[in-house]
Amino acid sequence: MQNPRVLAALQERLDNVPHTPSSYIETLPKAVKRRINALKQLQVRCAHIEAKFYEEVHDLERKYAALYQPLFDKRREFITGDVEPTDAESEWHSENEEEEKLAGDMKSKVVVTEKAAATAEEPDPKGIPEFWFTIFRNVDMLSELVQEYDEPILKH
Repeated sequence: MQNPRVLAALQERLDNVPHTPSSYIETLPKAVKRRINALKQLQVRCAHIEAKFYEEVHDLERKYAALYQPLFDKRREFITGDVEPTDAESEWHSENEEEEKLAGDMKSKVVVTEKAAATAEEPDPKGIPEFWFTIFRNVDMLSELVQEYDEPILKH
């Protein structure tokens, strides 16, 4: 009985009971009616607290949305190719840095070879092609939601 929705539904049903001498509440002893009225007052107080809670949650969401927005804007610019990331922005440190240090010489030779091959073979596409389609397809929770008719939209 601590769920505010259950109490609100109970309160609504009690409020909608016909106020006739034969109604259920009217048949209850005076002490029980007092308790019901006390429960109604508690429910109203709970509803006020819950309203305040949701106001504060909304304010918090707005605060963090403002902090996220510049990052989302920058991400969009990278994805669409409107802006190229700087060297500092594109540097990524992997979790396996020690392994990478051990194989550093070998990797640098491979990277030089791969860069030369990539430059010769691949065109430089704008941004990150099919970014959102790839994300939605590779995240388990999202991939189940993607329908065939969504694919052209996500690819765009």
